[in-house]
Amino acid sequence: MSFTSTVKDELSKLDFTETTRISELSGIIHSNADISNGIVVTTENNSVARNIFLLFKEIYQINPKITVRKGYNYNKKMLYILEVKNKADIILKDLGIHGDIPDEFIIADDELIRAYLCGVFLMSASINDPKTSRYHLEFNLSNESYAYFINDLLNKYNLNSKVLHRDNSYMVYIKEAEKIGDFLRMVSAFKAVMYYEDIRIYRDHKNMTNRLNNCEQANVDRIIETSNNQVADIELLKEMDVFDLLSEKEQTVCNYRLKYPDTSLMELSEIISLETGNKITKSGLYHRFNKVKQLAEKMRTKKN
Repeated sequence: MSFTSTVKDELSKLDFTETTRISELSGIIHSNADISNGIVVTTENNSVARNIFLLFKEIYQINPKITVRKGYNYNKKMLYILEVKNKADIILKDLGIHGDIPDEFIIADDELIRAYLCGVFLMSASINDPKTSRYHLEFNLSNESYAYFINDLLNKYNLNSKVLHRDNSYMVYIKEAEKIGDFLRMVSAFKAVMYYEDIRIYRDHKNMTNRLNNCEQANVDRIIETSNNQVADIELLKEMDVFDLLSEKEQTVCNYRLKYPDTSLMELSEIISLETGNKITKSGLYHRFNKVKQLAEKMRTKKN
């Protein structure tokens, strides 16, 4: 079962009040139903179909006609088609559906907005499993005005959603992991929130660990490169018999570098300070190796 189906199953079992049930059903019908000849709702999710059936039955004492058939898509999922012919006009009016956006009473407060968005999600949304490579929640809607209306509702809660025109439809989407978690929390999909946040935290921790490991490896690579360059400079000076041109302190650090070629400057400064009894800092060590480098570069120029 996909993560989208798991979330829809959970939302389909929420216990709303009668007022919020009306808002939920309004979101379901408005976002993805054929109302040209009665009310026809089609879904691939059995739990969603059962929920819609119960909404009509409990609110309007109507049992929708249910047809089950195989879909025409490549995976041939079962389609559940619910039809309401009687009182369709009265129901649509009661649900605030007679234009591109619902009547104000359907979304009059936060509780009703959340129920409405829950209904819209059940019929038109998909959400990536957080285990995948990217975070993504989208609503696929056919009407531009309605898409921007849903976008405004989401951004009322600072979810940073955006609208994208795609072929003959409009996609309202959220890309930020934290905001997707906020949406799931807002519509009361708490089991999904726990799963989502656990995976998100694990992925974030893993990514941070990888970044730290990469940073540490980069530091090791820099240390090795610096040490190799210093050793090459020292060996060149010895080869050209100009090592004695260095001061005694510079020769001392050179001898220690040859003795400890794999250490960082910080580690080498601590070793020299401990073994000679003369304290030298990392910056002091860097300054002396810089003198060695300058002399080595002069020798290379002469050599060439």
